[in-house]
Amino acid sequence: MGEAPVTPDPVDARLAARLAELRAERGWSLGELAERSGVSRSTLSRAERAQTSPTAALLNRLCAVYGRTMSQLLSEVEAQPAPLVRAAEQPLWEDRASGFVRRSVSPPHAGLRGELVEGRLVAGADIAYDRPPVPGLEQHIWVLEGTLEVTVQDTAHRLEAGDCLRLRAWGPTRFRCPGTADARYVLAVVLP
Repeated sequence: MGEAPVTPDPVDARLAARLAELRAERGWSLGELAERSGVSRSTLSRAERAQTSPTAALLNRLCAVYGRTMSQLLSEVEAQPAPLVRAAEQPLWEDRASGFVRRSVSPPHAGLRGELVEGRLVAGADIAYDRPPVPGLEQHIWVLEGTLEVTVQDTAHRLEAGDCLRLRAWGPTRFRCPGTADARYVLAVVLP
């Protein structure tokens, strides 16, 4: 007897369909996308078929190739944009592998340059992004709870509750929760 097929999470299914659509719009094969993103064809294929929930690092690489922020990509898989999104309706996305939870606070809108995101990293979580989704992306990171270490290229910044770091992302960044408690922060993102 085989295992029953697992039904993908609805957000993962919509995200998978959007990723496949973005690749098709450009006329790229999985091999071409793999070369452009540095992600294996098998991983891309599983992500486009919702056989795996993509990690934050994978989505970041794909966003860089497609020239959009993660919030823009995730808003494209939400149903109807609205000017007001109640807290209970703000979309959550979780990277279970790294211990990262992302809440899209701002109502989604493709034409706006700024957005707010709430991030939560579990104690010990460590996420490295090899490039920004959009070069020159401005970020303001305001820590609400816990300790967050943000490394921009080769410079590490240790942020405690209440601290705010402003940066422009041109290269690698890393978010770590070095403490024994989770870190919760607000990320304001502004497109260049």
